[in-house]
Amino acid sequence: MDNPGGDSAHLKSFVLRSGRMTPAQTRSYETGHYLIPYTGEPADFAASFGNNKPVTVEIGFGMGRATAEIAAANPDKNYVGIEVFKAGIGKLIWEAETRGLLNIRIIEHDAVDVVQKMIAPVSAAAFHIFFPDPWPKKRHHKRRLIQKPFAELLASRLCPGAYVYFVSDWEEYAQSALEVFSAVPALTNPHGGFAPPLEWRVQTKFEKKGLDKNHLVREIYMERVKT
Repeated sequence: MDNPGGDSAHLKSFVLRSGRMTPAQTRSYETGHYLIPYTGEPADFAASFGNNKPVTVEIGFGMGRATAEIAAANPDKNYVGIEVFKAGIGKLIWEAETRGLLNIRIIEHDAVDVVQKMIAPVSAAAFHIFFPDPWPKKRHHKRRLIQKPFAELLASRLCPGAYVYFVSDWEEYAQSALEVFSAVPALTNPHGGFAPPLEWRVQTKFEKKGLDKNHLVREIYMERVKT
C-alpha cells in the first residue's frame, strides 16, 4: 500500500468522546446495519452498496443529521461516513433506517487510517470535512487534521475533477487549512480563496453553535486536477 504524506499515519482524526445513547440509538447501533468493518485493506464499496455510484467520504459526521439530509437529497450518490462517536453512529443509523436511505454506510474507526488504508487511490468522488476539532491552543495545532501529509493523502484518493470540501468556524484554522490545501500540487482552487457557501450543504449543530457565538464560517472547496 502506498503511503503519500508519510507522517499522516501518526495523526489522529478524533478525541474519544463519551455520550449517552438513547434507547433508539442503542438499538440502531447494535443492529450493525449500515456498518462497514475496518479491515485495513482497500474497501469494495461497489459490493457494500450494491452499485457503482460515486462515493463521497465524510470525515467526522457528529450526530449525522446533515449527512442524512444530504444523502436523502442525492440518491444518485453514495456516502461513507467515518466516525468514532458511538452515539452519533447510532443516531445516523437510526436516521437512515427511519428515512429508508440505502446510500449510506459507516466505518467506525480513525479517519486517517481509513483514508490511508481503505480508500483506494483515485477512487473517491469527494471528501466532506465539516467543522473538525480546531484545537485552538497553539501547542495543540499539531493535532489538527488538516496538515500537509493528510491533505496530500486526500488528494491522492480523489478522482480527477473530484473535490474536498472543508468548513470551519475557527478563522485561524480556516486560514491555515487554506494555505495547506493550496500548497498541494494535485489540488486546484476554482475560487482562488475561500469559497462561497454551497446551497446543498446542510447546517450542522457545530455550525449553529459557532454562529451563536458570532463566529465567521469559512468554506474551502478544492478540486483534484484533471490532468
